[in-house]
Amino acid sequence: MPKIIIIGKGPAGISCALYTTRAGIETVIIGKGTGALGKAEKIENYYGFSSPVSGEELSVSGVEQAKRLGAVFIEEEVVGLGYDGGFTVKTDGGEYRADSVVIATGSPRKTPKIKGIAEFEGRGVSYCAVCDAFFYRGKKVCVLGSGEYAVSEVNELKPVVGGVTLLTNGEEPSADIPEGVEVIKTPILELTGSDRLEKIAFKDGTEIAADGVFVALGTAGSADLARKLGVFTDGNRISVSENMSTNIPGLFAAGDCTGGMLQIAKAVYEGAAAGTEAVKFLRGGK
Repeated sequence: MPKIIIIGKGPAGISCALYTTRAGIETVIIGKGTGALGKAEKIENYYGFSSPVSGEELSVSGVEQAKRLGAVFIEEEVVGLGYDGGFTVKTDGGEYRADSVVIATGSPRKTPKIKGIAEFEGRGVSYCAVCDAFFYRGKKVCVLGSGEYAVSEVNELKPVVGGVTLLTNGEEPSADIPEGVEVIKTPILELTGSDRLEKIAFKDGTEIAADGVFVALGTAGSADLARKLGVFTDGNRISVSENMSTNIPGLFAAGDCTGGMLQIAKAVYEGAAAGTEAVKFLRGGK
């Protein structure tokens, strides 16, 4: 039986699963928590509710609906995505194979408020270890983050670069740090340099030299996962066709991660479109 993995269990991911499960496709949904939807106190602009509903209620109801139709849920954090004709989804708990993947992880709601991050993007600041590690062969780099995603980026960099330091920017690490990796917990003041990044200054007055900083805050965002495969993106937005397909065969995206209105109605529509097109793809209508 063809298998599809949906990354994210918000409105777009659940909507997608309703179509793939009913079409007889083995459907696995991977994700943790309720995301942005779960933080919504009241929702009253979505069809079918005579009274406002909380985001948490809507999220729980959607998950139960998908489970009833046969979708399997895996409560793990996705940290990477690979493609070799089929797809490999890497999580903090293992690896999973699929014939098709839908990215429905939403859109990042925050960026690091550190002076120099934006100024040195593409000149020492990167958001993808798989994409850019090659350019830092033998050089000293840092990873900014404190969780599983940051550790995953550290592991991607270690075999290639000259040394990796994990910068938690005042946070306590929430994942196991690989042996031999230095951890600096001190809050960061700014990134400095001339044409390229050269140093990182901390709020306690210390500083370190660095050729690159890889930003890996929180969990891997949709664009982070997509870039690792060479998917076309526009900033943090995944570029898709009208049927929600990317430039990689069998890879679709839906919801906030494609840009536009950050609304449940839009996410549900795109999830349905992605699910419908994924079914066609898996049935041979490529």
